[in-house]
Amino acid sequence: MAAVDLVAQTVMDAAASLLNDTAKTNYGYAAQVPYINIALAELQEIFELNNISCTDIVSAIIAMGIGDTTISYNAVGQPALPSDMIEPQQVWESQHGQNIWTPMARRTFLPHYLEGISTNMFLVYVWQNNTIQVLPATQANDIKIDYTRNLFNDVVNQSSIINVVNGRTFLEFRTAGLMAEFIERNLTSAQSLNNQALLALDRSVGIAVKGKQKITARRRPFRSAYKRRGYLG
Repeated sequence: MAAVDLVAQTVMDAAASLLNDTAKTNYGYAAQVPYINIALAELQEIFELNNISCTDIVSAIIAMGIGDTTISYNAVGQPALPSDMIEPQQVWESQHGQNIWTPMARRTFLPHYLEGISTNMFLVYVWQNNTIQVLPATQANDIKIDYTRNLFNDVVNQSSIINVVNGRTFLEFRTAGLMAEFIERNLTSAQSLNNQALLALDRSVGIAVKGKQKITARRRPFRSAYKRRGYLG
């Protein structure tokens, strides 16, 4: 395990203790699995929404043969998308093996004025139906994708590894809050736990944003945005 790895058991033990069940008499590991997965899904969506850097990654080089026009998931014998890709941010192209990268323009539809015109580069792409589509090129080209990735696999038991940095406290409070609301039906306890989860989330997102302060970008109002979108209750 890497130094940043978080074991699901750590979160589950804390969540049970927050519900006054340190011995896990009522909130055993198996009972907690659905709720920690909900909390993880929420954290993933919030990280994506705020472009947290740990969701950003660059793909391996994807080789495109002459005439290839699609890159899709689970492709067999054809160019394939990274299995953890959620959304492309920028797509780059280079003549095969040259490593001289040119950004491609994203379009809603492939331009009709390029249909039937022989060109050695793709120039543009579209992202439709979970597939990157391009017009055919007359030479073999390489593609590289800057993309938003899915960080988390589903937790299956207390030994599952959670690939997250600075999200532990949020997961503990949010998992407990979900169980308080949907198992205990104790809305007062759930609200208190969710408020703590929201504070933890502000800290987690704030730490990530602090590292990107030198990058020119429009910062979203985190706390108010969560309330407007109905996060955490």
